[in-house]
Amino acid sequence: MKKIPFYKQTLGVLVIMALSGSLYACTSFIDTGDITDSTSGTTDTQVIEEASSADIIPVSFTETDPSYNEGDTVKIELTGNSASCSSSSVSISGSTVTIISGGTYIISGTLSDGQIIVDAGKEDEVQLILNGCDITSSDSAAIYAAGADKVFVTLEKDSKNTLANGGTFNTNSEEKINGVIFCKDDLTLNGEGSLEITSPDANGIVCKDNLVIAGGTYQIDCAKNAIKANDSITVLGGDITITGCNDGLHSENDNDDTLGTILIQEGTFDITAVDDAIHGTSLVTIDDGSIKINAAEGIEGTCITINGGTIDISASDDGINAAQKSDSYTPCVEINGGMITIVMGQGDTDGIDSNGNLIITGGTIDVTGQSPFDYDLSCEYSGGTLIVNGTQTDTITNQFAGGPGGGGPGMGRPGMDGDPGMGW
Repeated sequence: MKKIPFYKQTLGVLVIMALSGSLYACTSFIDTGDITDSTSGTTDTQVIEEASSADIIPVSFTETDPSYNEGDTVKIELTGNSASCSSSSVSISGSTVTIISGGTYIISGTLSDGQIIVDAGKEDEVQLILNGCDITSSDSAAIYAAGADKVFVTLEKDSKNTLANGGTFNTNSEEKINGVIFCKDDLTLNGEGSLEITSPDANGIVCKDNLVIAGGTYQIDCAKNAIKANDSITVLGGDITITGCNDGLHSENDNDDTLGTILIQEGTFDITAVDDAIHGTSLVTIDDGSIKINAAEGIEGTCITINGGTIDISASDDGINAAQKSDSYTPCVEINGGMITIVMGQGDTDGIDSNGNLIITGGTIDVTGQSPFDYDLSCEYSGGTLIVNGTQTDTITNQFAGGPGGGGPGMGRPGMDGDPGMGW
């Protein structure tokens, strides 16, 4: 690894600035007073404002840099039923290893039934270097971050690591731990090694704040959510394979519905899910990456923006679905670029379904299915290539309320009483 100190000044670089204004179509309710639509002259009962880049959590340079100074590290050797370490920053009790101070810790070896606990100060940053780890906890998380400012789990280059739960979680725990990696604070996963996670009865990775994945190769097999965060999930890189889960990526905050965001800037994904492959309660933004999905619903959120990438969706319900998951935004699907292929199952299914607005300005969209498009409010199509059931078209049909609709480039949803309708 490069000999660069782990502790750095957090520079607060906003990754979202690379989106070039892509979120501007998503709208946020800020008032219930009347407003007049300058296009139609009608009066609306809700005032809306455009979502800004501030709605996405900022990511600092340290998330993307897995390097460390080996001379400043603490080494922890796992020895089956126990562990050894010479540092006073580490407490060992049987097969439980507790880290109580900030710093960089290199962990290697096997714990057959044990746990790594991070219980450091509120201002501490803790970096865990996994270098050939095999940790199983029969009834809890293999890695439990109970307290710190930020926790980094770094996969040492070319290392192979395994974390697992035995199939149950201790329901008497006040913390309600329900993931193989369970972090109460900000969590970053990075590095150039691999990590296999198995959770037969619960989640794979759980973060109660902001989760960043900036590198590494991941194989996650779980019963519930593979990667779950309360505030945000940001993927800047990595190779992620998910099988056997309910949801693949799931971001949701029960107390603040402006949170629960997902941002994918790069990475390779292969997700098989019973329910949603990618689910963000508020904003879901995809800039780039290679994403393969087999699920009931491919991508779900309130506002979904796709700027690039290669996305291949096989879905039995909706391929892309913008629904009112958050009351802070108007549902919208906006596609500005990328190569999107959607193959739908039989029955009442939609390729792209927006319970609000649909905007297409670019990219190639190839939909195979009975109902390629469904939107409830307006549609704006100003660019891009549309292929429906193998035939290229310049018209977006609408299955909303069982009737046709839509329009060609530059057209919005047809209006009432002969009005041509407007994009928004």
